[in-house]
Amino acid sequence: MINYSFSMDELEYFMLIFCRVSCLIYAVPFFSMNNTPRRVRVGLSFVVTLLLYYAMWEKPILIYNTLWEYAVLVLKEAIVGLLMGFACNICTTIVGFAGRIIDMEAGLSMASLMDPTTKENMSITGMIYNYAIILILIITGIYEYILKALNESFHLIPIGGAVLNSDKLLDAMLKFMADYVLIALRICLPMFAVMILLNALLGILAKVAPQMNMFAVGMQMKVLIGLLLLFLTMTMLPGISDFIYTEIKTMVVAFVEAMM
Repeated sequence: MINYSFSMDELEYFMLIFCRVSCLIYAVPFFSMNNTPRRVRVGLSFVVTLLLYYAMWEKPILIYNTLWEYAVLVLKEAIVGLLMGFACNICTTIVGFAGRIIDMEAGLSMASLMDPTTKENMSITGMIYNYAIILILIITGIYEYILKALNESFHLIPIGGAVLNSDKLLDAMLKFMADYVLIALRICLPMFAVMILLNALLGILAKVAPQMNMFAVGMQMKVLIGLLLLFLTMTMLPGISDFIYTEIKTMVVAFVEAMM
């Protein structure tokens, strides 16, 4: 028979850790998808919380007197977890934005699919790139970095010690918006360059042979060349995943520094 007893202070401290961990897992891109069972999220949050609780040698003393003050501590831990997960989640949206630009250039902008994991309309290329990049990130161990960052966050931001710095958060978001456009343009640059050359070629043919219907010919050529280029640029996916991985690290560090 297992006889395990604990004090109320230990339970309250454990629940604060569980709040941060569960909010992170809820917002992180790999576990926040609808195809991940809720029981898996809760079970994983509990196991990670249990490991972190026993791994912490120095537990800070929680200072509060009323229930509302403890609720403020819970809210702080939830904000820390959600912001760290949000920093990871927004970086994966870069691929979807690049996919929309690629489909617009290749003549596939009217074709969209319903993503069952996010329940949003996504372009064909964006959905293919999104799932491929997420798979590559999981294979390369992005979850290990997220768990290590979660562990380090308890040393940098102790329980109840989160202080939101609005200026640093604003600077982090502005830097992300600049990187958002830059990385997306790097991803779609081959398609963009080829389509510019194709449009120039069609313009020359329209002057040389005005009797040809360049609108009908151009649409077919764009689709065919776009699909061929997508097939050839699949070898770029590891490099794209490196861009996303680096951006995730940068944003997580920036958000954690803004809460210290």
